[in-house]
Amino acid sequence: MEQNIGKTDRIIRVVIGLTIILVGVVIHSWWAAIGLVPLLTSLTGFCPLYTLLKISTRKTHERQEKPAKSRSSKS
Repeated sequence: MEQNIGKTDRIIRVVIGLTIILVGVVIHSWWAAIGLVPLLTSLTGFCPLYTLLKISTRKTHERQEKPAKSRSSKS
């Protein structure tokens, strides 16, 4: 399981998850359980939906540069 959630995305998920949990507890609803999903994905750094959609908000420190196109001189 490779992490695919970046720092900003994780912070947003924590805020959304805690908000949903708080609202669910206040109104005595099962929505509090739904709030666990963004919270857990934030804690693990992995989102299965991102994998299916081939999305990653995680910045990689190891950027591979594309090799420069070489011009072959044909005479």
